[in-house]
Amino acid sequence: MANIQLAKNLRALRDANNLNQGDLSDMLNISRQAYSNYENSKRTPDLDSLLRLASFYHVTLEQLVNGNLSNPVQSFSEEKVPYYMALDIKTGNTLYLKEEETELITKFRSLSDDNKRIITGFLDSHSK
Repeated sequence: MANIQLAKNLRALRDANNLNQGDLSDMLNISRQAYSNYENSKRTPDLDSLLRLASFYHVTLEQLVNGNLSNPVQSFSEEKVPYYMALDIKTGNTLYLKEEETELITKFRSLSDDNKRIITGFLDSHSK
C-alpha cells in the first residue's frame, strides 16, 4: 500500500507551485497517469523519483515522505521565476536553470576556446 501522507504532500506541493501532473510526469520521465497514481496512493514512486521530487521542491526526503506539507509555502520558486529543465549527460541528473543561467551557457558556447579556458579557470579558482 502506498504512503498516504506522501500522496497528500505531492499534491500540496504541486498545487502550491502552480504545476500540473503533466509537468511533474515530464520531469520524472513517466506518464501523467503514472504520476497521478502517486498522488492517489495507488503506487509509490521509486527512490530516484522521490529524490528528484524532494530536490525539485527543496524539501528533505523525510519531509516529502512523512512530513505534513498540506499547507506548504511555495517552495520551488518564491518569485515564480520560470525554470528550464536540462539533463546532465554525464550523470543523468535533471538540472533546473533560471533564464539568466541558460543565457550564460549560450554565451559561453559562442566563445573561442581560449576565452572558454579563461572563464573556466576563473570559475575554478573562485569556486573552492
